[in-house]
Amino acid sequence: MKPQFAKSNVRRGQSLTGPKSPADVNSGVRSPRWSCDWIPSLAEPYLRGYASHFESGNSLLGCRFLAQRSAVSPPSGKKVRSAASEKASAGFFIGYLLDHRGLPFLKSTPPEFLVFCFIEPLGGRLHRRLVSEPDSLMRGTAEYIRWLTHHPPRFELFTEEKAALVRHVPTQQWPASRIEHYARNFAIETLAWLVRSALVRRLPREITASSHPASKRRAARK
Repeated sequence: MKPQFAKSNVRRGQSLTGPKSPADVNSGVRSPRWSCDWIPSLAEPYLRGYASHFESGNSLLGCRFLAQRSAVSPPSGKKVRSAASEKASAGFFIGYLLDHRGLPFLKSTPPEFLVFCFIEPLGGRLHRRLVSEPDSLMRGTAEYIRWLTHHPPRFELFTEEKAALVRHVPTQQWPASRIEHYARNFAIETLAWLVRSALVRRLPREITASSHPASKRRAARK
């Protein structure tokens, strides 16, 4: 799972964080201690099959892991629906929140380290099915994973946001010289719970199902 830098990745990140904040907002918190080079290798055992991309912006700094569609041939006569579904994406972000305006709905005190599951676009068919609907995958996962989480910070569910399931912690709680050490531990613990909840396994199936109705019926049974 080799991370990549690309212009398209920056745009994808901006779609979630909104317009860039003024450069001086987080200039004081940008420093070598916000290293993200370790994230892809740490996440690989938990997010196998996900495509990783570094994301660097004024608000979010880290890695985005995109769920990949299964190799299923589209049914005849469904090309228009498939093309529209390809715009939808889902996956996870692991990294730092440097400016609260990046995720304004979150009660945060940046700089923070966070892991979240995202479903895009907001208001799209995939987001409605996986997040907004009463019996959605994300609602069920949130209920189960909160039961798994025996200590704070706990996972938070946001049904009207792209970042639907979030776990975050202020880095001010950690010694400045050991931020990466504590961030690693936080990421490992969080990813282990996400794997146990089956969300990591189900997202690629749901992405595939969004394009192919037959796959949707199979995904619902698993």
